[in-house]
Amino acid sequence: MKLAHALLQALKDYGAGEIFGIPGDFALPLFRQIERINTLPLYTLSHEPAVGFAADAAGRYRGTLGVACVTYGAGALNMINPVATAYAEKSPLVVISGAPGAAERTMGLGLHHQVKHFDSQMLIMREVTCAQCVLDDPATAAAEIARVLTAARYLSRPVYIEFPRDMVEADVDEVPSFKPPIKNMAAAKEAARQALKMLERKKQPAMLLGVEIRRYGLEKKVAKLASTLGIPVLTTFMGRGILAEVGAKTAGTYLGLAGDVATRRLVERADALLMLGVILCDTNFGVSKRQIDMRTSIHAFDGAVHFEHHSYAGVILEAFVDALLAGAEKLGNAKPVTAAYPRGLKPSKRKLLPHDVATAVNDFFANHGVMPIASDMGDCLFTAMDIEHTALLAPGYYATMGTGI
Repeated sequence: MKLAHALLQALKDYGAGEIFGIPGDFALPLFRQIERINTLPLYTLSHEPAVGFAADAAGRYRGTLGVACVTYGAGALNMINPVATAYAEKSPLVVISGAPGAAERTMGLGLHHQVKHFDSQMLIMREVTCAQCVLDDPATAAAEIARVLTAARYLSRPVYIEFPRDMVEADVDEVPSFKPPIKNMAAAKEAARQALKMLERKKQPAMLLGVEIRRYGLEKKVAKLASTLGIPVLTTFMGRGILAEVGAKTAGTYLGLAGDVATRRLVERADALLMLGVILCDTNFGVSKRQIDMRTSIHAFDGAVHFEHHSYAGVILEAFVDALLAGAEKLGNAKPVTAAYPRGLKPSKRKLLPHDVATAVNDFFANHGVMPIASDMGDCLFTAMDIEHTALLAPGYYATMGTGI
């Protein structure tokens, strides 16, 4: 199998649905094969940051890999910002860059698009991706592709693949298929048993959901868990939109002082807070009037579970949720809470406010059905918090422009 074909087939097998890109000289041989083989549809844009944001958004929306393909130097380095966004917000974006071939590296001349050294781009990409490889050896190429794509799936973060332009027709082995992570169910069951015991002792428990729920495809399971426990369920600012597509109701989005008082109290006055897939960062908690007490919180994130004096390493979120589901029962007198959103915009001569925009969108949704939203940062994103709970694409943590425009 030729290397280009092997890579494209692996991308599809590991979950990618399309490729976004901009052709450039060092990437032209690969782009020819992308179009000829047609394993995945190709969408070309006119600016590398747009390629990165589009690929990231597609992956987030479908809950799988996003793929961006660009040329060396001027292309890949122009895409650093969306790659950094994906890293900060745990999105599995695959960055593929064309690169100089082996013969070009021995010419003794500087090449166009080169910065300082031939490896400068790789060094920069290491700071914003969780795994990297250069496909310059046919003997190891298939294994390297599998290693990097597996890291993207396991860790839900961006990865980088550098593809020298003279390697497109190299003969390689077929890329090994994706192997789901091994679940340490013994540790997960013990963590769940202790967590449920803690929740049963409390009078005002609540559940707070973060981005990993979406990244690892756990929304249906978490919706079932929430229904079984019967406790209020909220999303973090970054996790807004979670559960919207599985029909589950939430009590709103926790925004600290910037949010609804009743919603804030559900989180800040909870005597046990079950946090699933939540990134601990200022945009999720920095505007809180009072700090979240981690001593009364159960935090499952990044392959570990922590609460009280317990710490369980090597427990992936899916295993913990499965174990919670297996032992969950309704908690005492706990009651779910459903958020209400503004509707019924009235004609007025006063100045238009962001709240009015949200109300108008909600009225539109009521008449035409709920639709997904793509939003940029700042006032746009805060206005989206007053819109009916629906799928939302936005840079809630890294807070860069790009997703909406």
